[in-house]
Amino acid sequence: MDALIETDLPLLARATARQPLLGLTILLVEDSRYCSEAVRLLCRKSGARLRRADCRWAAYRHLATYRPSLVIVDIGLPDGSGLDIVRDLAAHRPNAPKVLATSGDDPALCRADSLAAGADGFLEKPLKNIQSFQTQILALFPDRNLPDQRRIIPFKAEIEPDTLALSEDLRHAAELVEEASKAGDHETLIYCAQFLHSLAEANGNRRTKLLAGDLANVIAGGASNGKDVARLLAHLADLVAKGEQI
Repeated sequence: MDALIETDLPLLARATARQPLLGLTILLVEDSRYCSEAVRLLCRKSGARLRRADCRWAAYRHLATYRPSLVIVDIGLPDGSGLDIVRDLAAHRPNAPKVLATSGDDPALCRADSLAAGADGFLEKPLKNIQSFQTQILALFPDRNLPDQRRIIPFKAEIEPDTLALSEDLRHAAELVEEASKAGDHETLIYCAQFLHSLAEANGNRRTKLLAGDLANVIAGGASNGKDVARLLAHLADLVAKGEQI
């Protein structure tokens, strides 16, 4: 983390009304391909440059070399809590990037935990609304010279991530559940339940949310293999097979 102090922020390009985040570099720490695709589209519409890390280890490796303008951190990551990254960045202020936490879980609780850890703000999933995304980020950079903010993309404008990314997430979750159940890996099963719930919130899919609840119930019941897990895997396979109909 000391490398954060030694590097400088890149020179900011002049923002425009249509691309108010032009010149900003965002590091997204997110394990979901679907949620990452949503942020990629938001950044492309807004003018920001995006880099991605899919776990804490990859995020720290990136931060040891590069200095983004902003870090957006998902709280639930495969190798631990994203709040650890938030705390580490907060500890290096004022020489660290701005940081926003995000989650698809209980928004009130996650917001409180994020702010307590030192985040500059909290982004509630799903991240789809372009103006909301731009407004929350611009609030962190008050010195940006943005002409005529009334020309920002209308409030109702939203992005729609590719459903192939959602299928990839579901396929990955199925692989993790199968491997974890065979190995009796309770922690990974808990992570999978959280991952599926967050994915359901991001996508608004009721079947995925029910599946996340079923997996949580299986874990609570102490089952790590057998018929219950086989049934869950069959449901996951069905969701993957439906592809664009999800």
